[in-house]
Amino acid sequence: MDRDETDARPKRRLAHEIGQDLDAISVDELGERVRLLEQEIERLKAESRRKLASREAAGAFFTS
Repeated sequence: MDRDETDARPKRRLAHEIGQDLDAISVDELGERVRLLEQEIERLKAESRRKLASREAAGAFFTS
């Protein structure tokens, strides 16, 4: 198998399960998981802000 074939393979997607045993995970992979979880936390916060703004706008519309 040549290098082009290996590069075309899909990269393994990291999935983290809350409470998962961390003993077999390398330091590099732990760092990558932390980075991905931080991105997910920011995505959740942004969605929460969006929904809160929508709810407040609806509340302002129906109380005016």
